[in-house]
Amino acid sequence: MVKLARSFACQDCGMTFSKWTGRCSGCGSWNSIVEETTEVRPKGAKSHTGSRLDFQDLDGVSESVERKKTHISEFDRVCGGGLVPGGALLIGGDPGIGKSTLLLQVSAQLAKNNRVIYITGEEGIDQIRLRGKRLDLVQAPIRLATCTNVNDILKTLNQEKDLDVVIIDSIQTMYLDNLDSAPGSVSQVRACTLELIQCAKKNNIILFLVGHVTKEGAIAGPRVLEHMVDTVLYFEGDRSHVFRILRTVKNRFGPTDEIGVFEMGEKGLDPVDNPSALFLSDRKQSIAGSSVFAGMEGTRPVLVEIQALVQPTFLATPRRAVIGWDQNRLAMILAVLESKCGIKFSGQEVYLNVTGGFRVQEPAADLAVAAALLSAHLRRPLPHKAIFLGEIGLTGEIRPVSHGNQRLKEAHKLGFIHAWVPKSKVQYTGGHFSINTLNFIYELVEHIQQL
Repeated sequence: MVKLARSFACQDCGMTFSKWTGRCSGCGSWNSIVEETTEVRPKGAKSHTGSRLDFQDLDGVSESVERKKTHISEFDRVCGGGLVPGGALLIGGDPGIGKSTLLLQVSAQLAKNNRVIYITGEEGIDQIRLRGKRLDLVQAPIRLATCTNVNDILKTLNQEKDLDVVIIDSIQTMYLDNLDSAPGSVSQVRACTLELIQCAKKNNIILFLVGHVTKEGAIAGPRVLEHMVDTVLYFEGDRSHVFRILRTVKNRFGPTDEIGVFEMGEKGLDPVDNPSALFLSDRKQSIAGSSVFAGMEGTRPVLVEIQALVQPTFLATPRRAVIGWDQNRLAMILAVLESKCGIKFSGQEVYLNVTGGFRVQEPAADLAVAAALLSAHLRRPLPHKAIFLGEIGLTGEIRPVSHGNQRLKEAHKLGFIHAWVPKSKVQYTGGHFSINTLNFIYELVEHIQQL
């Protein structure tokens, strides 16, 4: 006879406890621990003895897999050139950011040459039809169903013939009958995902799973959920902006840290082939506190504008506000400018913004941030057609960055003629650039003071 054991699990990180507590010691979240029931095999019960594994050589020949293309350029780029049959993809994002809209557009493109079914546990069929009508996709041969019982879904997938793509929206609404816990709990999400992935790989089906995110921006549920799937995509953006960014966090079939840029319009999401030109389209000339950073997202160079505002304050603790960058790194750069260059920010409020809703994560943006801060503090506009890239160390040195020539080439395509870069053994071949190489941060201060 199967016995039931009760435990307490954190719904944010999946850590289990023997008794309830208000705060999870694993992730630090409050009121996220919920009681769950699991099955325990009694002592002496027979278990599967297993079978011997059949090992193969590393130099064996494997069949090449043909990827299925959606013909949405930015989506195919993020997925590594297309979708691999039997692959499982997890897509997360804030509520209302456009996950369902993106997947409906992707499924409509795939349905032209593949059998696609769309299973939703959050919306009704009429709601999906209204979205399809708004996107002009009502003629797409997509088969719709509403269901939250994974056992029913598995039976359907095993009986369907020549099925190619399955979309589950969302995994937090699914449940298994044999688990005594609510949909969205750690045990339900983990078990439902495992069953769906095994079925997809068995039948060579491309599986899309939509995942909710927590207030910190991570996909809700146990962290093991991201380890189980083949590809993890995050759909990012500020709903006050029209730009949306699809970012690859994990991809077993392609490079990671790739991004796809979309523009939200009346007819859905439109791919943006040249995001640099779009991010810089509203940039004004001769304004102090504005610089341009040539960043790298995966294999793609992206140019974004960084804006800074430095304002005197009478507060005992000046305010530091950052949008689109790391606030701790801003504090470090301010400390380096004060210590190594004598530029005082202690009595100043500092505001920093990466325009367009874009988020910069690489330290190569240090020099561009410092240039924007110095320009705002000294009230001296930087050259309009200039880019900045380089990492700043605690001793004030400017460190080289990777893919320097690729960044300069992208800037040259957009008409930039000046560049401030770290001094490196690698020769920059940036075309007609006026390249200024820097060893220390005080050299940048001297350049800006001479403008």
